[in-house]
Amino acid sequence: MARVVHVDLGERGYAIRIGRDITPGETLDARAARRVLLVSDSNVEPLYGERCRRALAGRGQETVTAVVKAGEDSKSIENVKSLCEKAAAAGLDRSCAVLALGGGMVGDLAGFAAAVFLRGVKLVQAPTSLLAMVDSSVGGKTAINLSAGKNLVGAFHQPVEVTADLDVLATLPEREYVSGLAEVVKYGIIWDAVLFETLEKQAEAVLKRDASLLEDIVARCCAIKAEIVAMDEHENGVRSILNFGHTLGHAIETVAGYGRLLHGEAVALGAAYAARVSRAEKGLPEEAARRIVGLLERFGLPASLNAAGLGAASWEPVRRAMAADKKTRGGLPRFVLAESVGSVVFGCEVGEETLAKAFEGLRES
Repeated sequence: MARVVHVDLGERGYAIRIGRDITPGETLDARAARRVLLVSDSNVEPLYGERCRRALAGRGQETVTAVVKAGEDSKSIENVKSLCEKAAAAGLDRSCAVLALGGGMVGDLAGFAAAVFLRGVKLVQAPTSLLAMVDSSVGGKTAINLSAGKNLVGAFHQPVEVTADLDVLATLPEREYVSGLAEVVKYGIIWDAVLFETLEKQAEAVLKRDASLLEDIVARCCAIKAEIVAMDEHENGVRSILNFGHTLGHAIETVAGYGRLLHGEAVALGAAYAARVSRAEKGLPEEAARRIVGLLERFGLPASLNAAGLGAASWEPVRRAMAADKKTRGGLPRFVLAESVGSVVFGCEVGEETLAKAFEGLRES
């Protein structure tokens, strides 16, 4: 039986189903959404595409499949156009749906195509990575990348359903699984000190993918995000705390080149950096900063530039990439900073000297 978390957005609210051996598409009415564009990538589709098509067919849906190359480079305007052309050729109308079967890249790309095709069609998210399950599949953010930065073109487009089948995590490569843990740690830092402490106490079981514990963790992360999104759907205020670690993280991804680091690895670097800035700007206790860095490292995530293989990275290009961040105003990036584990503040402007010094400290860790 699936565990259900609700995202309360009135008429546009939806359920996140979390469980094992569950398939997406339960919310789709076959008499209306008679066709579904199934979008996946070259790694995931061979594993789970046919299972998903059979489930949809069993509910009376005809499926058209589009497969994109695995990797962050596929989040491009060219692929959006290709998906929309395929949807049009298949005769999808406004009653039809796009189903995103894959990790965060697929969810972002397919979600944006669903947002713009016919000015918006139904979207079902079927995340297959830990990172997508706890974060990117929930909340309606969709986006593609530009050479200037990550996720700079996008739209808010809420799904009608999110289905997280935890069984698929068994085939997730170790590096991908660990990458997703960066977002899990983030939820503990920004919202839930008890979750953070649980991760510390049960780090070994988390790394072993303990089934019961993993279900609890995914459900808790989804519940936190659902609560925040319900408070601030379009990121005009408190929702921005979900970007803890992402200001530097996105900049590092851009400068290093998409694909060199996984998203969660870049977020881990960003979280370690934000902890340093928080020490200087918000009086985050040294012990709390050590706990943040220590937990990231226990999970095998990079908490220093050297650990990420970026020891030679220079500050200037990273700072320029930060200026393109969506939260930047007048060239000044806005940061989410921690006052303690479980409590953060958003919209923080930080002086250039502090930013540069924290980056150099990140190299020396």
